[in-house]
Amino acid sequence: MGKLTVASYCSTFLKPEMLHIYRQVSSLRRARTFVMTKKVEHPRRFPFPDIEKIPRPPTNLLRHGWGKLVKRQPALIYRGEYQILISILARRRADMMHIYFGHAGVHLLPFVRAWEKPCLVSFHGMDVARNPQVANYEVKLRQLFSAVPLVLARSQSLAQRLIQLGCPAQKIRLNRTGIPLGDFPWVSREVPPDGRWRVLQACRLIEKKGLASAIKAFAIFAKEFPASEFFIAGKGPLQEDLETLAQELGVARKVHFVGFLGQRALRDFYARGHIFIHPSETQPDENQEGVPNSILEAMATGMPVVSTRHGGIPEAVTHNLNGLLADEHDVEALGRSLIALARSPDNYLQMSHAAHQAVTGSFDQQVTVRALEDVYEEICRPELARQSRKAVAVLPATVAESA
Repeated sequence: MGKLTVASYCSTFLKPEMLHIYRQVSSLRRARTFVMTKKVEHPRRFPFPDIEKIPRPPTNLLRHGWGKLVKRQPALIYRGEYQILISILARRRADMMHIYFGHAGVHLLPFVRAWEKPCLVSFHGMDVARNPQVANYEVKLRQLFSAVPLVLARSQSLAQRLIQLGCPAQKIRLNRTGIPLGDFPWVSREVPPDGRWRVLQACRLIEKKGLASAIKAFAIFAKEFPASEFFIAGKGPLQEDLETLAQELGVARKVHFVGFLGQRALRDFYARGHIFIHPSETQPDENQEGVPNSILEAMATGMPVVSTRHGGIPEAVTHNLNGLLADEHDVEALGRSLIALARSPDNYLQMSHAAHQAVTGSFDQQVTVRALEDVYEEICRPELARQSRKAVAVLPATVAESA
């Protein structure tokens, strides 16, 4: 099989938290790709040489209203996006489309059903949450599962969630989003003799990341190790509330918000730390994480992790081997875990080595990208593509029309 041409569809290319997508599209070797997007953001942070910006369809209010209100067409059709996509893909001679995020796949469902070539949808965590902005979201997800030959999941836990939502297990392929190990080299750690432990977290400042629990756990740790400090890298809407919480807990002078860090600064940030904490928490809408990139990056440099039994995290962090895990929201257990690591220098150093080994063994970006290219080649086999189109053809008309 010759080199495939893959259209990588991401409605915004790229938001800051989508670094893992950039790493994928910029690392393909056996396949060539171009990006299709409605909106380009942060082009300096995520430079990519081949982007097709999807133009806004011309507005025709009469045709728009007729398609939406009278013919009850899907938004993709009455907004005029469908023909634009078809035109771009024909001009670029794409062999397939990789659609990033399940909600984008739902929006593109009429296109996925009609296009003669295969589409692949990858799920990343937030796209399996309940989505009140899309009517019958879970029903449409099941229709999407029927319309594509294969589905990608970032973790085993996410794959299980997709099965619960109705995706046939045989259609799911695990594709972890790895990290470039050369960018996060091993750092030989030493236990600070004066108790000046540096606890780190790096993430968006949002509820799912468990930052409030992390600060509460650190406050417990700081009573035992008063010279310790907690450094949080990232930006987000919770910063003011988190600063207030640190003040209320009496650790405001020990908790430092250092803002967003670029990759080089982040590597140095990890190198100066001792313990990484990331107590992710499932949200009321069932929004969950796969395996957070920051956990993998910290582990690659040799930092033991204190985290939660959440999403795909236990697939990277093995309790008592390369880190310590607690149940979600169990602040006391998180605090005890930090103390246990600091009290046992030998155990700390063993976990440091084990953390590095776990990432190099299972989350090497070169390996995960090769696995992604294997999936691309799998769905472009003619017999599998025919099976996908046959599955679409037998959808009940009432279900098909509801999209």
